[in-house]
Amino acid sequence: MTRHLLVFSSLAITAGLLMTPALAEGKTAWRLFVADQADPVIRALDAKTGEVLDTFKMKAPASLSRSESGRLVFANERDAGQFSVISSGISVDDHGDHGDLKVEKPTLLNLNFAGKKPSHFVDHHGQIALFFDGDGAVKIVKESDVLGERADAREVKVASPHHGVAVAFGEKVLVSEPHPTEPVKELPIGVRIAGANNKVSGELYDCPDLHGEAASGSIVAIACKSGLLLVKSANDELEINHLDYSKSLPEGKSSTLVGGKGLQYFLGNYGPQAVVLIDPTAEDAFRLIELPARRVHFAVDSVRPRFAYIFTEDGQLHQLDVITGKIEKSLQLTEPYSMDGHWNLPRPRIAVAGDDIILTDPLKSRLQVIDAARFEKSRDIPVEGTPYNVVAIGGSGEIHE
Repeated sequence: MTRHLLVFSSLAITAGLLMTPALAEGKTAWRLFVADQADPVIRALDAKTGEVLDTFKMKAPASLSRSESGRLVFANERDAGQFSVISSGISVDDHGDHGDLKVEKPTLLNLNFAGKKPSHFVDHHGQIALFFDGDGAVKIVKESDVLGERADAREVKVASPHHGVAVAFGEKVLVSEPHPTEPVKELPIGVRIAGANNKVSGELYDCPDLHGEAASGSIVAIACKSGLLLVKSANDELEINHLDYSKSLPEGKSSTLVGGKGLQYFLGNYGPQAVVLIDPTAEDAFRLIELPARRVHFAVDSVRPRFAYIFTEDGQLHQLDVITGKIEKSLQLTEPYSMDGHWNLPRPRIAVAGDDIILTDPLKSRLQVIDAARFEKSRDIPVEGTPYNVVAIGGSGEIHE
């Protein structure tokens, strides 16, 4: 535990020093992109005023993912068999001691990426891997090409359709390996590497019941029944190691991961009523945090790297200090959202927009806005329909409109 504190504390100080100039200068703009749970609609809102900037009609209800830069929002319209793409209209050109913030109108781009059962989206340093479960195929596109509305995609085919994932590392692509006898019913058994020829070959890196991926710092983590695969890229080669679950953990596994920003760590689910903090560099890498009720959603804070947030089915939002490994504050926000029933029922989701934490409240047709510094609710933003999935995009700098 002491080593955790020392590592995280030093990283927190470094992160704070690096972030201070960018946050102190110029203006700030944040936008929210909100997908409806029932209707094929995505709304772009001004995070400060709640003004609806645009409403995009889609072919099917969508789940949303943002590119690392925040310049793109990918909408997974699974029932329509495609990813559509929205230009967020916000970009920050980094100049070291400051950034130039450019704010334009959000736009639904005139391109999409089609395939059977689109699933995982992974952006790794501007290379975006889109996995299609029903095709057993990966389409890899560059963010710069998508911004130019060029749909040329590199395609990697795997052995058979399955619920998989891929991560692009330059010419190499890490691709999940389907179960050998029940690829559709069972989760993948590991990963292999596809090279420049787009052929999957070579060594199988075991990862039973593979599900869940995230990046933090220089490490990509993939969740397995047995622990995590940790992947680093060095000198055009991939270094892949297995991190076993700690023997002190109860029986269980992670299947959803998020990666820390500013601090290198991972946060994963672990059973229905706990999360696990993972420091991949520590001897005792796993810390279990029990929750007062079943977990609904969790997210990390990129502005305040020390904190992550967890929403539980009793209607509470919890502030987790990732350095101490303790829930420091809890806030009652909604009526209960039971985790019983279908996985796709409308339940709250969390996003962080600068100084605000955003919580969708789909049954009340609103977004709840929490002041992150005070950890107190500040206001509501009414949203038509059933606001469900949300991503926040923004930044600070000398503003250009």
